[in-house]
Amino acid sequence: MTALAPDPQRTARPTPPPKWPKTLGFVIGALVIVVCVWLLDAEWARLLGLPEALITYAGLLSQGLFLPPLELPQREWWQISIEFMLDSVYIAWMGTLIGAALSLPLGFLAARNVAPAWIVGITRTVLNVIRAIPEFIIAIVFLLPLYGFEPTAGAIALGIGSVGTLGKLTSEAIEGLRAGPVEALRATGATHLSVLRWGMLPQVLPEVIAFWLYRFEINIRAGAILGALGLGGIGFLLDQLFNGREWARLGIALVVTVIITIVVDQISAAVRHRIIGGENLRGGVYL
Repeated sequence: MTALAPDPQRTARPTPPPKWPKTLGFVIGALVIVVCVWLLDAEWARLLGLPEALITYAGLLSQGLFLPPLELPQREWWQISIEFMLDSVYIAWMGTLIGAALSLPLGFLAARNVAPAWIVGITRTVLNVIRAIPEFIIAIVFLLPLYGFEPTAGAIALGIGSVGTLGKLTSEAIEGLRAGPVEALRATGATHLSVLRWGMLPQVLPEVIAFWLYRFEINIRAGAILGALGLGGIGFLLDQLFNGREWARLGIALVVTVIITIVVDQISAAVRHRIIGGENLRGGVYL
């Protein structure tokens, strides 16, 4: 019994793809980076003095961190910095609640599988306009004439700014949900509101809550910028200390800012992980 001769078409090794496209892409990318750096027109010689400047600023800021702990002025400034930072957390939290309350219905109106096309278009246009306007512009133009230099203006500005991002993310989550529960409810003759309440909302709620918590972390940082405008919080304190060249007290405020921000981020991350993990264990249904 004779063996069959191997088919040369099957045994031939495939031709490797050419390498010149990757090389050309790398060269073009390098040229783009070089051109962008050249267009910046920066004084690159000043980079040589950057290490010395960092050491100088670090020394000035550390003056308020290693003084005797029993001295009353330093202890008072630690307490003052913590109080201002907690005000920033409170402003960010209120702004997040405002953004969450407004973005949830807007997210449903911006979802293609929920609302008619003309409503989706109008809602998405509104969300795009909100995202295009920075929070400090909202505060200066629209809220300062109404509330003055008060933390309320900062909280509302953060809330309005959060609506654009949270509404967009909510609509995308709604459009990507599983169609099975929704179709099952519609097959039973459920009303449109019942389908939204029992078929869509339980699926997207864990992810939406995670969006809210992540936006809360962003609002803490954005609130520092609004505080520099005089709207309260740690940003106001940092701005006053920096303008007065109070390096020792500024160092205390920066350390408090970093520590509390890290703590809030870790707590928020743990809650998000618990929510998403619970949602996965329940098979996509949040109870």
